[in-house]
Amino acid sequence: MSELFASLAPTPLAERLRPKTLGDILGQDHLLGPEGPLGRMLAARKLSSLILWGPPGCGKTTIARLLASATDLHFEPLSAVFSGVADLRKVFEASRQRRRDGKGTLLFVDEIHRFNRAQQDGFLPYVEDGTVTLVGATTENPSFELNAALLSRCQVLVLRRLDDAALATLLARAEAALGRKLPIDESGRQALFAMADGDGRYLITLAEQLAALKDKGPVPPERLATLLQKRAPLYDKAQEAHYNLISALHKSLRGSDVDAALYWFARMLDGGEDPKYIARRLVRFAVEDIGMADPNALTQTLAAWDTYDRLGSPEGELAIAQAVIYLGTAPKSNSGYVAFSGAKRAAKEHGSLTPPMHILNAPTRLMKDIGYGKGYQYDHNADDGFSGQNYFPDGMAREEFYQPVERGFEREILKRLEYWKRLREKKR
Repeated sequence: MSELFASLAPTPLAERLRPKTLGDILGQDHLLGPEGPLGRMLAARKLSSLILWGPPGCGKTTIARLLASATDLHFEPLSAVFSGVADLRKVFEASRQRRRDGKGTLLFVDEIHRFNRAQQDGFLPYVEDGTVTLVGATTENPSFELNAALLSRCQVLVLRRLDDAALATLLARAEAALGRKLPIDESGRQALFAMADGDGRYLITLAEQLAALKDKGPVPPERLATLLQKRAPLYDKAQEAHYNLISALHKSLRGSDVDAALYWFARMLDGGEDPKYIARRLVRFAVEDIGMADPNALTQTLAAWDTYDRLGSPEGELAIAQAVIYLGTAPKSNSGYVAFSGAKRAAKEHGSLTPPMHILNAPTRLMKDIGYGKGYQYDHNADDGFSGQNYFPDGMAREEFYQPVERGFEREILKRLEYWKRLREKKR
């Protein structure tokens, strides 16, 4: 009786559109094509253990299910969110029995990164002896979330977010399954693609919601935003997206591409990033990548941070945007960063060398008697304000850590250093 009622229940559109063959999968030709890793495995009828890494809605679960069918393996799905050690033991025991009966098992573990390190280690013997062919799915970077031992036994395949061409094909399939065109024009379709943000499953959900509307004419894009919920941006402040986007912002600034930098700044805000974190990184950029080429860059970033603290969001975000613009358009130099790194290296290499006697402080008579401070030349007493004395430790050759570039304010600093260098050589 329950099966009868189940057959009468409406089937979600996403389930009705689930691909029946690997050829129906959209947007992953780089993996499934004849020259792709999965294409070659299927041609050889030999499937390795895999980690499928990609954003939500790109087909990870469907691919795993169809791989099992294509290689005649029993498909055993498991969710790391709802499963524990006891569930794993049952799966492994059933897989062992199935293997004795001549049938292999494809163990699909969704959200595999949710298993802790000990649980991940538990897979190793069963993957190694062939009890299961493991296919794990994750939205997080496997390098950060999975054990090195497990990664060494699996091939990591990167799935791509669906592009507009793939989303258009998927939307056409949805309209065919619904038996009618959706009430949108071309601009509405583009708005739907933007709202789905590369997530095929979410696009189908949007299409299903749109099909339920009573509108007969095309729904304007601006009304779609009020009728349908835009997909939340893919961003996790503690995971890879966080590091990827701050890296993109930093490198765009270093490349003096102010427009790209503003885009990545906006992306981070849209994802819910703390503006104070961005402000802190901009201060770092000011001293690392601009430095003395424009010393005011540090003042600008600190002022932006302070302004945000006073105003909060969203008003204070404009101050940070202004700092982004300033940094992106400022002359660039990492000579201060390089100089400091060189000085730290030299300090480690030369150990605990003492300063030369003439620049040692002599607060007591005994210290003066033994030569502390003897022969020190007060630079302000020199005609040119420069004594040219040696300030490096005795026994250590002079090194030039700071080498300013011919850009911005450092061009003037370079002239000063060259002038002092000539005076120093003259006064030797």
